[in-house]
Amino acid sequence: MRHFLTLKDFSKEEILEIIDLAIKIKKQTKKGKLKPYLKDQTLGMIFEKSSTRTRVSFEVGIHQLGGKGLFLSSNDLQLGRGEPMKDTARVITRMVDMVMIRTFEQSKLEEFAKYSKVPVISGLSDSYHPVQLMADYLTMVEYKKDKNPVVAYVGDGNNMTHSWLMLASKLGFELRIATPKGYEVDEAILNDALEFAKQSGAVIKVGSDPKEACKGATVVTTDTWVSMGQEDEKEQRVKDFAGFMVDKQMMALAQDDAMFLHCLPAYRDYEVSEEVFEEHSDEIFDEAENRLHAQKAVMVWLDLHR
Repeated sequence: MRHFLTLKDFSKEEILEIIDLAIKIKKQTKKGKLKPYLKDQTLGMIFEKSSTRTRVSFEVGIHQLGGKGLFLSSNDLQLGRGEPMKDTARVITRMVDMVMIRTFEQSKLEEFAKYSKVPVISGLSDSYHPVQLMADYLTMVEYKKDKNPVVAYVGDGNNMTHSWLMLASKLGFELRIATPKGYEVDEAILNDALEFAKQSGAVIKVGSDPKEACKGATVVTTDTWVSMGQEDEKEQRVKDFAGFMVDKQMMALAQDDAMFLHCLPAYRDYEVSEEVFEEHSDEIFDEAENRLHAQKAVMVWLDLHR
């Protein structure tokens, strides 16, 4: 049985296999031919963090696959009153066929998976956001930006940055990361990526100059400067991230046909200018929709590998 907690656990071949499955399932969906790959199965969805895209995409996704989604807020579970994660896992996974968890610590996901009787999917943790990267790469494939990509990530060294490190180092493309000083990526995760890169041929560059990162890039991406739980740091973060907004001038350093990706929600004129966001809105909202199709593929793939 396999879990989907981080792309670190997957080979290049497995990641591309899931992407191919996502393309196939998306085509079927667009034609109105919903194949019940997970007929009568139940997906338990545990949310310790609030969500728009994650909840809607998983709930609609399991429905389109012939199953049922069960929304479980930590406020409504004994988990919110102190029940150990391992006990929650041993109860819930006797009753459902698969579990998605959106939480804070990666260690919670890992503990749940350790005691789970069914596949577990990360809907996000403070360390990684792997389902988002599957949607991002699916969008790159659709826009033909998956051939020799040069990806520039500008912003906070957070769960999105860590997930880009895993994707690039596994698939073997060039990733340039620019973060303000004091907001660098996790050193252990970077070291893992550099080890994977030795095998895949990936080029990983980490620095603090966003303009240098964007020069000649085929894909530019960013994330909010203030993630959930960091609201009281907003004023300081806005100061620290001065010069890191992806605006028209920064995009002009990338290739002429470079695409811009954002996992959303986007805060205009902070991490990205209104002008750049609207100019690339088709790509961004295709990316958002692809959460649905990529996650359906993840669920089907995990079911096939029980």
